[in-house]
Amino acid sequence: MTTLVIVVIVLALAFDFLNGIHDSSNVVATMISSRAFSPRVALGVTAVAEFSGPFLFGVAVAKTIGHEIVAAETISTLVLVAALASAIVWNLLTWYLGFPSSSSHALIGGLIGSVSMAAGFQAIQMAGIEKILLTLFTSPIIGFVVGFLVLRLIYILAWNATPRVNGIFKRSQMITGIALALSHGANDAQKSMGIITLALVTGGYLQEFKVPIWVIVMCAGMIAFGTAVGGWSLIRTLGGKFFKIRPVDGFASQLASASVILTASLIGGPVSTTQVVSSAIMGVGAGERANKVRWHVAQEIITAWVLTIPASAAVGAGVYWLISKFF
Repeated sequence: MTTLVIVVIVLALAFDFLNGIHDSSNVVATMISSRAFSPRVALGVTAVAEFSGPFLFGVAVAKTIGHEIVAAETISTLVLVAALASAIVWNLLTWYLGFPSSSSHALIGGLIGSVSMAAGFQAIQMAGIEKILLTLFTSPIIGFVVGFLVLRLIYILAWNATPRVNGIFKRSQMITGIALALSHGANDAQKSMGIITLALVTGGYLQEFKVPIWVIVMCAGMIAFGTAVGGWSLIRTLGGKFFKIRPVDGFASQLASASVILTASLIGGPVSTTQVVSSAIMGVGAGERANKVRWHVAQEIITAWVLTIPASAAVGAGVYWLISKFF
């Protein structure tokens, strides 16, 4: 392989690792904050489930990312280097600040910026962009609504239950937590798979867009490793700053998030796990009472969401312009 293709693979795996750290909070925050599991157990179980997700639910999202945004013949491997570098820079910045922003938004923005700088905006396939933006921006709304409805339904079904029901909700989070981790692995790990496979097609190492098994293993392994390391500042943000998480809240938010993310994964729609989980937590809180949610924290996170795609696109364009001077 050429040096640039190897660089793409290394950067994609680094992005996966940071994505795992960045998004580990999304999966384990409610389990830990509701006292259902210890942090060590929650992160360990989640990491195993993250690795298994792509093998159980396929690679439809990878095909969307690598095949439907831009045609391989219109770009160079250098474009992918710039896109990944910009997404990594944004992830590191928001990780440092403790903002649960979207790794998916960062990667899409970086890819749009670098492709536009290299080959012009006409090189981007708008049908694929529209599909991605539709799933990215509607999934948080759906997550909020589903979280709200799930909690309301639980209250109806358990209206005369004794306090012992809390034990049931604690134990049930092993199932919903694993389901959420599987859905996250089935969605987020595939984004790097799509970029690596696109680099292999662009470099002439693959005749058609088909994700090799070794790419699946490497990407799934790196996101699982990043999850095991964990992102503690983000866990605190998602787990405690919205409102005090109870076992029923953890169960409801995990069930809502897993259903939305897994559905999107099966139809090939890349979503932001951060957005879906955060909005599901807010939906669950609002399902009990609207003033229970600390909405000012949600406003800070929404600001980060809105800025991510244009900011990472600008960084992607700048990184491509800079490194193109040397290659």
